[in-house]
Amino acid sequence: MRHHPTLQGIRVLSLALNLPGPAALLRCHQMGAICTKLEPPPPEHSSSADPMAQYSPAAYRELHQGVRVLHANLKTEEGQLLLQQELLVTDVLITSFRPGALVKLGVDWEHLHSRYPQLCMVRIQGDLNAEAAGQPGHDLTYQAEAGLVSPGHMPTSLHADMAGALSAAEALLQALLERERSGTGVVRDVGLAQAAHWLAQPLHWGLTTPNGDVGGAHAGYRVYATADGHVAVAALEPHFARQLCALAGVECDGSVQAMRAPAVHAQIARFLQTTAGTDLERLSVEKDIPLHVLADRNK
Repeated sequence: MRHHPTLQGIRVLSLALNLPGPAALLRCHQMGAICTKLEPPPPEHSSSADPMAQYSPAAYRELHQGVRVLHANLKTEEGQLLLQQELLVTDVLITSFRPGALVKLGVDWEHLHSRYPQLCMVRIQGDLNAEAAGQPGHDLTYQAEAGLVSPGHMPTSLHADMAGALSAAEALLQALLERERSGTGVVRDVGLAQAAHWLAQPLHWGLTTPNGDVGGAHAGYRVYATADGHVAVAALEPHFARQLCALAGVECDGSVQAMRAPAVHAQIARFLQTTAGTDLERLSVEKDIPLHVLADRNK
């Protein structure tokens, strides 16, 4: 990904482990920030105390490219001294501890703001709702609560964590803008549960339900079987839909109402079932139709 100098000269320190914090820090690095992560001392025979380094070393390596990683036990005087030295030159601190842990480690906002008035802080939390604050959770539970998990199926990605990382990077930019206006540091909170609910909005609006036009009701916006696999078709706009219908030999004006007709679905399905993926890729370019042939993950 190309780097942009938006945060050039800005120093970001993160204490956040697992995925959301490091992903947010990587976004900051990609925007030109000078990024440092302070981790607990690694256990024996390991290079990192971050759980991500254990269950996905490849992801850990990619997330920490260009990030300076330090180790310190914040429960010790030595660790607190290193933290204080870093905070003296830090513009924004990112954390992902529960509220009670922030107080125990001496990184609660009230304490930090009094000691480092120019420091901004982004607190990544599980759920910002007061009744859920402090309760344990993870990406899977936040997605499930938002309605993004189907019974019997695991999510295809860590949507709450990644959306939370983007929200944290956005909050960091907001905090810096507010500091520029006010002259003093500010704190912003990001909830992973709220990030999951934001991603789930199209579902709750009915857009992606089976009766929704981007959930399968529109014949131009579906996943179809092909002669040798499957294809994702996204011919939603009328001009794309007309081109898809013409290719499939369907008489249709491409309107949303027309593309909902069962007969149109059936005729397009029949055409795609007899066409190979390589032919569809070629036709998508020739006829200007948005589609993507799905790779068979079992091969």
